[in-house]
Amino acid sequence: MLRKVVALAIPGVAPFEFGVVCEVFGVDRSDTGGPTFEFVVATADPGPVTTSLGFTMDIPNGLEAAASADLLAVPAHTIGGLDQRYVDVIRATVDRGAWVLSVCSGAFALAQAGVLDGRRATTHWMHADRLAREYPQVEVDPDVLFVEDGNVVTSAGTAAGIDAALHIVRKEYGAAATNVIARRMVVPPQREGGQSQYIPNPVVECKDDSFALVAQWMLENLAEDLSVDQLARKALMSSRTFARRFRAEMGTTPAAWLNRQRLIRAQQLLEETDLGLETIAQETGFGTAAVMRHHFVKTLNVSPQAYRRAFGAQRAG
Repeated sequence: MLRKVVALAIPGVAPFEFGVVCEVFGVDRSDTGGPTFEFVVATADPGPVTTSLGFTMDIPNGLEAAASADLLAVPAHTIGGLDQRYVDVIRATVDRGAWVLSVCSGAFALAQAGVLDGRRATTHWMHADRLAREYPQVEVDPDVLFVEDGNVVTSAGTAAGIDAALHIVRKEYGAAATNVIARRMVVPPQREGGQSQYIPNPVVECKDDSFALVAQWMLENLAEDLSVDQLARKALMSSRTFARRFRAEMGTTPAAWLNRQRLIRAQQLLEETDLGLETIAQETGFGTAAVMRHHFVKTLNVSPQAYRRAFGAQRAG
């Protein structure tokens, strides 16, 4: 049973991500039927700890408090230069089978401790490439909100820490207890999709003028059924040459690039208009709402309806 939760206050800790852990595990909600936890904040050198925003927090507890933790939470912090004492505590916690949770860039502390080696993990999409590059033994998934691998849970940026923390509560206490916390926090107990839907996808700039003209024409004719043969004729090339040179120039196949631009345009229409899904599917070249939904779920891990609920202009009304 999850009874004692220890949050690490590493110098450079991010206040919001730290606050997420405090809000989920540090608030007594027993009056409404929620679980209660012994919640402790610990740091390597008790006393003032400087946050990433420059103000300090006074932390009275040392790392010895983590020795009996059922969950060790590692919020986001300034990446790099992690004190070996935090490394030792994280390793020891994982080794004895207790939960370890990272929020956002807190995954780098887990990676430095070696507890992500051979595991699937995530972090904020802005840091995912760096995590994969610096720790190639970690299987980094940049698309999800959180990952559970054994007793280690890593989460994406900021609010995804709420999703991951509630997931651990659900595993230990069940859905009813999780719903109590979620209702008090005014958040959904479970969210759809992953962080792919939040990642900006600008159009790749073409260095070759001929491909720039073709790419622009493709963007202006997304609703059409555009074949490689048709595009090759537009570029005055054979189909094989066009496909080869397009991949070299754009970094992907014509079909994949076209699908991505159709998704981007569909996202825009879902955000900014009240057009029906069938109309959007036709205007973006997907043909039907069912086909569009397939591509949304496959690429963004969320349905068009859920995407509109999250990002549509009407949500502010």
